[in-house]
Amino acid sequence: MCGIVGYIGDEQAAPILLEGLKRLEYRGYDSAGVVVARGGKLTLTKTRGYVENLVAATDGGLRLPGTVGLGHTRWATHGQPTDENAHPHVSDGGKIAVVHNGIIENYAKLREFLRSKGYHFQSETDTEVAVNLIAFFYAESGDLKLAVAQAARRMEGSYALGILCEDCPDTLIATKKEAPLVVAVAEGANFLASDVAAILEYTREVYRLQDDEIAVLTRDKIEFFTGELDPITKSLEHIDWDISAAEKGGYEHFMLKEIAEQPESVRKTVFPRIRYGRVVLDELDISDEYIKSLTHIYLVGCGTAFYVGAAAKYNLEKLARIPTEAIMASEFRYSAPILGATTLVICISQSGTTADTIAAMREAKARGARVLSIVNVVGSVIAEESDWTLYTWAGPEICVASTKAYSTQLALTYLVALRFAEARGALDAAEYDAIVALLQVLPDRMETVLQNREQIQYVSSLFFNREDIFFIGRNIDYAVSLEGSLKLKEISYIHSEAYAAGELKHGPIALIEDGTLVITVAAYNKLIDKTISNAVEVKSRGAIILALTTDNGKAALSGVADEIITIPDTHDVLLPSLAVLPLQLFAYYVALARGREIDKPRNLAKSVTVE
Repeated sequence: MCGIVGYIGDEQAAPILLEGLKRLEYRGYDSAGVVVARGGKLTLTKTRGYVENLVAATDGGLRLPGTVGLGHTRWATHGQPTDENAHPHVSDGGKIAVVHNGIIENYAKLREFLRSKGYHFQSETDTEVAVNLIAFFYAESGDLKLAVAQAARRMEGSYALGILCEDCPDTLIATKKEAPLVVAVAEGANFLASDVAAILEYTREVYRLQDDEIAVLTRDKIEFFTGELDPITKSLEHIDWDISAAEKGGYEHFMLKEIAEQPESVRKTVFPRIRYGRVVLDELDISDEYIKSLTHIYLVGCGTAFYVGAAAKYNLEKLARIPTEAIMASEFRYSAPILGATTLVICISQSGTTADTIAAMREAKARGARVLSIVNVVGSVIAEESDWTLYTWAGPEICVASTKAYSTQLALTYLVALRFAEARGALDAAEYDAIVALLQVLPDRMETVLQNREQIQYVSSLFFNREDIFFIGRNIDYAVSLEGSLKLKEISYIHSEAYAAGELKHGPIALIEDGTLVITVAAYNKLIDKTISNAVEVKSRGAIILALTTDNGKAALSGVADEIITIPDTHDVLLPSLAVLPLQLFAYYVALARGREIDKPRNLAKSVTVE
């Protein structure tokens, strides 16, 4: 969600911090700020709105001289998006400054405690509670590192904190709990950041902080401590993806770039995990006996990750013959799920820090289930706390609306389903071999779909001005419809809903009137006749039909659909990977025609770290 960047070195800090904040804009935010230390004084500027406002207010950082500082982009949680609520926040008296990602759940209780000690507050935020709590302990001991440790022990919830004090202007301190934070080494400087994209221009050597650890940064070294202030040694991690992965690379928007990157992302996810015609998941140290013992699987996620689960449910049941349920993480954690040693919970999250999914994971483990996570971010909370983790290896995804994450997560669910099917002896060997073979050419077929961009752009131009658009499909086509509808509403702001086609006559068909666009997903050939009959039902009530089908299904829909988009034929299990691509492009081109801010849609953030 919010973004943090910190710098200590020999260069002017503010321009570097502003550039880092620009690289974090993809995370979603509504205000931004920078604080710099110079000559024993803290100077800060913060503004509502985009980083460009902050750049203007500071003359590109030139009005904030100093070589140590912190920057932040904030997404409002406690308090409205105002200048007063923007980060950084300073303590009562102005001695200490803090930037913060996450949410401090017991902030109200702590605020009352601090008020009883004479502290005053200027904002509505939980972050101002954190900085004043640190200031309270610092006033007692005069030791900033100790004060940070003492404050951290009393804060409940999630946080990544960067701390700067006017008494020690040559030091930055960082600590975290359940929110990502890295510190990094560069020549003549050190950094901290919530995402390596902010600092890749300067360094590729990073340390990932674990929960409750404290990092103390000076110009020439970084020291690490436990929450009890015992020194610890950490290993550097080299970031091997290029900074161009976090830039548009000639595309108008990150979303279009990331749509185009999906074939290669799927290659990177799938190919290393297929050897000699078998699925080999080295990261999944899981026995055949355990897989055979499974009586139930839950697929848990939020938004796009949940819709990956909706598709994977059909495949796991079809291939592995294990009863499977896809459930939203926000519902799972409160539903008193029936779990035990023979239940597997598969948590799906791009960032690995999604608050509801973390809570669902912990609920599952507390009830005796084991957890397999599918995530993109190495060392994230969900990855670290799961029993097993499969990384998507998708690289950074900058656009708020997810595309690469969906495709790579989906690809991993195919591999899991095949691995489980083989262990249970649930799948005919010939069909297993056929699916694996088709998996290996899937990226090529994805590229074929993406080469059809001009037709999809043309179709989008016909329908971009609609205010209501509906999607229908059956079985795995319904799962794809859910994701297609989400993409459309996320970035175009058109009201859009997806319905199981067989449910139309049970209520939703009342919404159909002359000119209503119904996108009919009919790629699953086994049910194409039934889906066509549903398309006829809505067409007879005035709907316009845009059909998405396979090359083999085109003839069957030609007499019903007003427009048809086709994808190559493949095994039923793999259809979502191809069918979702035209829907992503349709959403993109509709949003483009409507003049939307595609990479940063309103009211949304990339990583949702609060409930």
